[in-house]
Amino acid sequence: MKALGVIPARLGSTRLPEKILRSIAGKPMIQHVWDRARQAKSLEEVVIATDDERILECVEGFGGRAVMTRKDHPNGTSRIAEVMGRFQQDLVINIQGDQPLVDPAALDEMVQIFEKEKDVEMLTLAVRMTDRASFENPNVVKVVCDAQGDALYFSRATIPFIQGKQDCAFSFLKHLGVYGYRRDFLLKFVAWEPGILENTEKLEQLRVLERGRSIRVIETVYDFISVDTEEDLHEVESRLSRTLRGEGSKASANPVRK
Repeated sequence: MKALGVIPARLGSTRLPEKILRSIAGKPMIQHVWDRARQAKSLEEVVIATDDERILECVEGFGGRAVMTRKDHPNGTSRIAEVMGRFQQDLVINIQGDQPLVDPAALDEMVQIFEKEKDVEMLTLAVRMTDRASFENPNVVKVVCDAQGDALYFSRATIPFIQGKQDCAFSFLKHLGVYGYRRDFLLKFVAWEPGILENTEKLEQLRVLERGRSIRVIETVYDFISVDTEEDLHEVESRLSRTLRGEGSKASANPVRK
């Protein structure tokens, strides 16, 4: 089954302006994402979807492929749906442009699940964490799942609520924001109107749950780190620098932050 990797990329960012083009270990952030996505064996092709000429020039400068899209897309998913009109792949993996530590093996696993489980229409990644500060941070999206591994709910709130003293066993699933879709499902998804929950939490994946459809959640061992602040940028650069100096393997570049 053929799969396309798409990295939506735009310059607008409130907390870290033009972060996509910021340099990390000598390369623009978007190039790190591209390089790692290209290592995924299951992706037939990887393209960067953008509406900005500066990003286009940057991508072409390092030998990547960028596709120009309209400027009026409300989110990356909508931008990807436009791109899919120009490609024939059955599957698409939505790779976040601000996650330079994205793990290629996790992207391969997403495609493999699509191939094995024909009823899965959409899936996403999460990592199990024990960090209380992250659990209480509304910028960290949490997800709870049913026994089959399908999402019950995504929230910025602290879910599941911890009743009593359970510190020793405390953990939660942090949503990583990487998605996979079957082509037909993606086109249906972007045509649906946002519901009450999506508008309340500002989480577009809730549109799927509000429609009674399922999202399979794959638990990965890596925290990709979305770069939203200068602190995030320095953390990613530190990990990449350690790896380039030979202090760790590929896995050590992506340790879970507990």
